[in-house]
Amino acid sequence: MSDATHATDAAPRATVFTFDDPVPVMERAGLLDFLQTTFNGRYYEPPVSVRDLIKSFRSTAHHESAIRLKAQILTGTYIPHPWLSRQQFAAWALDFLITGNGYLERLGNRIGGTARLKQSPALHTRRGKEEGEYVWVKDWLDHHTFEPGSVFHLVEPDPMQEIYGMPAYMGGLNSVWLNESATLFRRKYYENGSHAGFILYVTDPNITEDDTDAIKDALKKSKGIGNFKNLFIRTAGGQKDGIQLIPISEVAAKDEFLNIKGASRDDILAAHRVPPPLMGIVPNNTGGFGSVEAAAKVFVKNELEPLQSRFRELNDWLNADVVDFAPYELDVQDAAMNQR
Repeated sequence: MSDATHATDAAPRATVFTFDDPVPVMERAGLLDFLQTTFNGRYYEPPVSVRDLIKSFRSTAHHESAIRLKAQILTGTYIPHPWLSRQQFAAWALDFLITGNGYLERLGNRIGGTARLKQSPALHTRRGKEEGEYVWVKDWLDHHTFEPGSVFHLVEPDPMQEIYGMPAYMGGLNSVWLNESATLFRRKYYENGSHAGFILYVTDPNITEDDTDAIKDALKKSKGIGNFKNLFIRTAGGQKDGIQLIPISEVAAKDEFLNIKGASRDDILAAHRVPPPLMGIVPNNTGGFGSVEAAAKVFVKNELEPLQSRFRELNDWLNADVVDFAPYELDVQDAAMNQR
């Protein structure tokens, strides 16, 4: 809220309804402004901010849900290996889906073999200058170099450079941020608390001060439990339009909130290539989205199985069958019987 006054002191004061600046999950300025990899003397800088990508992961429900759906199916079908636990695989897969980069550190045993594989967070892992060199970076002063050849790097290819991967959903980030901005605007609108529902404009001379006080009291009592009451006003010999109800809160209906949310949601799902039925989205049409089972099978065939083949690249690096997946099956008939 802020007060605005005219130039003269005699002029009436007017209260102006304003918003504070919405607070997004991340500041977008600069994330997409530079798409190049530079060497800072110690390691290569990522082409985009890894921290901002991770912040954007939680900026909207559909963006986070689409990524988690893929991660959960991958983790659910993964067959645990003594070297790579399900927990470490889940962290590795989520990192790869969010940032386009997934890192695993190979921890050796006393005889020079592999004891286990540990996920190295993409937020702090960087490529060094030499081939196979990786650096752990906590901050500019706190960093150390991994043992040469001990880090496996799963990369989502980027046509602009070959040092780091780029997430496959980059084309949908603007829609992710638009969806977040629309939600923040609507939330600020209601939290501001300065918007009235209507103006009751009274010019009828038959309305006395006592009548005005009675109307005010009736409006106050219409709030809370038992609200949505009707209000009756009678003025014998009153003038036409002597009492007018002027709505002033139409911005709630005209800000295109639902259209923005719907359009940006569709862009987000298109960027992730996830069918709406798998996201729990309620269809707007009477026909619905069709068979959930059919949508899930097509999604797994076209999206999840290629992703599974990407994670199997670790087997070639280790020269051992560590990553393998069980077939993805939908027990639709069993679920229907349980519901009965």
